[in-house]
Amino acid sequence: MARKTDRVERTDRDKTAKAKTTDDNRRGGKLSLNQALNGEGGRPRSMAAMKRKQERTRQKAMGQSARPEKQFREVRLPETIVVQELANRMTERAADVVKSLMKMGMMVTANQPIDADTAELVIEEFGHKVLRVSDSDVEQVITTADDRDEDMVTRPPIITIMGHVDHGKTSLLDAIRKASVVSGEAGGITQHIGAYQVTTDSGAVLSFLDTPGHAAFTSMRARGAQVTDIVVLVVAADDAVMPQTIEAINHAKAAGVPMIVAINKIDKHSADPQKVRTDLLQHEVVVEAMSGDVQDVEVSAKTGLGLDNLLEAIALQAEFLELKANPKRAAQGAVIEAQLDVGRGPVATVLVQHGTLRRGDIFVVGEQWGKVRALINDKGDRVEEAGPSVPVEVLGLNGTPEAGDVLNVVETEAQAREIAEFRAQQTKDKRAAAGASTTLEQMMAKAKADVNVSELAVVLKADVQGSAEAIVQALEKVGNDEVRVRVLHYGVGAITESDIGLAEASGAPVIGFNVRANAPARNAANQKGVEIRYYSIIYNLLDDIKAAASGMLSNEIRENFIGYATIKEVFRVTGVGNVAGCLVTEGVARRSAGVRLLRDNVVIHEGTLKTLKRFKDEVKDVQSGQECGMAFENYDDIRPGDVIEIFEREEVERSL
Repeated sequence: MARKTDRVERTDRDKTAKAKTTDDNRRGGKLSLNQALNGEGGRPRSMAAMKRKQERTRQKAMGQSARPEKQFREVRLPETIVVQELANRMTERAADVVKSLMKMGMMVTANQPIDADTAELVIEEFGHKVLRVSDSDVEQVITTADDRDEDMVTRPPIITIMGHVDHGKTSLLDAIRKASVVSGEAGGITQHIGAYQVTTDSGAVLSFLDTPGHAAFTSMRARGAQVTDIVVLVVAADDAVMPQTIEAINHAKAAGVPMIVAINKIDKHSADPQKVRTDLLQHEVVVEAMSGDVQDVEVSAKTGLGLDNLLEAIALQAEFLELKANPKRAAQGAVIEAQLDVGRGPVATVLVQHGTLRRGDIFVVGEQWGKVRALINDKGDRVEEAGPSVPVEVLGLNGTPEAGDVLNVVETEAQAREIAEFRAQQTKDKRAAAGASTTLEQMMAKAKADVNVSELAVVLKADVQGSAEAIVQALEKVGNDEVRVRVLHYGVGAITESDIGLAEASGAPVIGFNVRANAPARNAANQKGVEIRYYSIIYNLLDDIKAAASGMLSNEIRENFIGYATIKEVFRVTGVGNVAGCLVTEGVARRSAGVRLLRDNVVIHEGTLKTLKRFKDEVKDVQSGQECGMAFENYDDIRPGDVIEIFEREEVERSL
């Protein structure tokens, strides 16, 4: 046992000695204070230090400086910049930049922003050049280079079909496409812009835009006119020129595009094409049949009569225009329509105007950006690219853009995100500036006016951006000085729980236009008692809102004069007061009616009758030509010759 203990102790001593030796060896190279003062020992130099010394010696022998020359740069300086970003652009250490700012009396950190004037002083101190730029310069990455003539190729014309509601625009396009578009539309009217491409029998490719005809869709028709090359104005031969026809003419004139008049429904017995041509003269549209320069074609969407002539007229007009575009440049296009699809996310219908849009392209559109995940043509097929004048659905956006926004392809995702953020901030600043510009007096006057105005609040969700926009514009026109409609929130996509929550807080109904509420939203609406109204036709929606707003109007009080009586004599009756002996000269005197006392045609009293007697009996009414006795309630100043006016009041319901 003793032998085993001695063996363990020897082992422990050996381990301690070995550890001490290792520690001494490790610390042997370190220089202590005493060694440094006495000049003893010293740490041996590392291999890297020896190499650095040899390199310096070699450079010195060759006449080179040990340090590389400092490079001076041109630094792009926006209106505000973070210290760290400024250091990066100058390729200087952030600590050196902070030190420089502290010398100027600014105690800042590397993550704090500084203004452009201060940053300019720092840049000049470090010896660099300053290039002042604006925040809006981020949009300069969007290519706006002039196209070379050798790159230009002929492109298909973009034709917009416009006109009054129910004049057969979609039916005409339906006949051209040999498809059935109109059958799937609610109420037989187009609710949003459709974009289609048609190949004629002669091989010509035409891009068509079908715009709505209802009065509410003014802005959508304007967008159609802005992106088009040729406007086909459809006028029904049995209905002639109507309000939206005039509006379409004005849009076409404002856009400066040529017009072709298609006189539709000539197969009807009541058709009168000549009346259409005559009516158009009032709006400065002179057709060729009346020695003008506007082509007119008689067609029938139902029988197909005249369609060949219409396509020939379009082809002729397109030939005169000599439409060309460069398919090799970065794509640019206009958003015709945008919607939020449940399965596919935000989807935009884009009409490519310049360049070629390809799958995988990074783009910015309005305040949104994205990468083209898929392109779908008007027939529902996936395509790899879309050239000039080709309408496609674009998938891959990070949010729903506004209809009418311009799509531009950029090189990198960072550029797209930066441009979108800049535009969003600009919009936010404009709204803030508009709110700040309101004076206190204006705010007080508005608050005072709002007290007397009843508001019908609504929450609106629609299937596409254009329809939502059109409905909001139409609802804002509903109302008068006493009642108005206020849209609390509008958007595209299904009705969600957040919409129900907003409606409950404001006591507003939720309106779904061609959309439905999801299951959680329906349950929330049932629990909270929020009404959800579904519509597919804009007429019905506007009529119901007008009826609801009309119900908030106070009833109008109307007075109906039923008789006049002249006072012949005044009698004093004990316990009753002055009683007028009257002759009913016109109409009838009725005790339940209101009365006014006129003296020299001036009203001196208005009230009710205390008594109406015929001889000694109390009666309900007295006819014209008969005598009676009248006494006023709480009024005795009556004289012979005064006239009593008898009237009845009735409440009449008002409507907008």
